[in-house]
Amino acid sequence: MRKGSCVIVLDFDGTCVKHAYPAVGKDIGAEPVLKRLVANGCDLVLSTMRSRDSEGVDTLQPSLDWFEKRGIPLYGVNENPTQKVWTSSPKAYGNIYIDDGALGAPLKADADGSAYMDWSKASAYLYYMGVLSGKDLMDLVDEGSIELEIKTK
Repeated sequence: MRKGSCVIVLDFDGTCVKHAYPAVGKDIGAEPVLKRLVANGCDLVLSTMRSRDSEGVDTLQPSLDWFEKRGIPLYGVNENPTQKVWTSSPKAYGNIYIDDGALGAPLKADADGSAYMDWSKASAYLYYMGVLSGKDLMDLVDEGSIELEIKTK
């Protein structure tokens, strides 16, 4: 995939942070990887069940604040803003979808069995998709942001 031509549709709870809804969960290592993706020209579209009025409570804003506080720009929230030109579909269009609920998503689990995204393995997938470079992976490893298991014969 060409850098600069990628839209990543991204879930929040269990993907960017641990599950703790309606609160924002603890860090799981998404921040440095998401920053690399944006630096490589990817646009991030947040796709979340959080809303502005969930039983009288705004559960969306805390997730938006999470991105803003970390300097991670969002291209869209629950929609890809450019797709209205070519479709009326409500599904947010993207080249890559990252969601802890997706079949085959690389997950870790807490002792209580609560699953969340494994960003070390997800980073390897993003490398294979062409949106992270080998240098990106090595930099993330050197920073201590991810761990990669390299198998040799």
